[in-house]
Amino acid sequence: MISFSLQKKLHAANGNMLFDISHNIKPCSFIGIYGASGAGKTSLLRMLAGFLEPEKGFIKVQENNWYSSNRKINLAPQKRSIGFVFQDYALFPNMTVKENLLFAIDKASPKNLVEELLALVELEQLHNRKIQTLSGGQKQRVALARALVRKPDLLLLDEPLSALDEELRDKLQSLILNVHKQFNLTTLLVSHDIAEMIRLADEILFIKDGVVEKSGSPVEMFAAHNNGTLQLGGIVIDKINDELCLLIGRDLFRIKVDATKLISFEKGDSVMVNLETKDVKLKKLV
Repeated sequence: MISFSLQKKLHAANGNMLFDISHNIKPCSFIGIYGASGAGKTSLLRMLAGFLEPEKGFIKVQENNWYSSNRKINLAPQKRSIGFVFQDYALFPNMTVKENLLFAIDKASPKNLVEELLALVELEQLHNRKIQTLSGGQKQRVALARALVRKPDLLLLDEPLSALDEELRDKLQSLILNVHKQFNLTTLLVSHDIAEMIRLADEILFIKDGVVEKSGSPVEMFAAHNNGTLQLGGIVIDKINDELCLLIGRDLFRIKVDATKLISFEKGDSVMVNLETKDVKLKKLV
């Protein structure tokens, strides 16, 4: 069991925000972290990793205390059993693929671990290539392999696939799910992609203004509660007069919004679009 209760005052775009999140996570769970930009999603991962110190609370993994304000415990990131994959890869560009993994590996690890991980992420043929010569998808595979070299208890993924095209994102989602199961990991994923959350996560935490507003299974969180209603997740790209320009999947939509509500939306906000469906016709594709 991974248990945490974390409090900290954060500086957000709309002013100061009190971050206050507590949760218990079962071993080998896949947790999706969802919410608007600036809600505190990445801050949660950074606190769990030890990159950002809370003001109060605790983090307990199995029987090990990673952080406790009462007991004055705050393990350094390298002493926490974590793997972290960032959106921007955070790799050494002038090193080769293999050198990036060797840099992170524990000296006590099996000698063939790097080769096994490169095979797992299908990069064994590129082990001598410099990072700067790789594609975005290949770099993210290296980042995932590097996050696994210490066989972490906790895998933290901060929007790792958001910059990739849909076809490549689909392939890497399959890889992440395979890695999660094969290594018996407990995984936390920050994403704005509802389809990604539904495919990968066992449980969703919806974070708003630094607190968990609600949590539940993907179906409970994202499925429409009323018959005849379709819900689609999107991202605000722009505001044009009285319309929002939304990116939904690979398509752009312009949706008219009441002026009193339009002011509350900003570029980059994640939104849920509810559509009433009438006279729906389904056709099976052979």
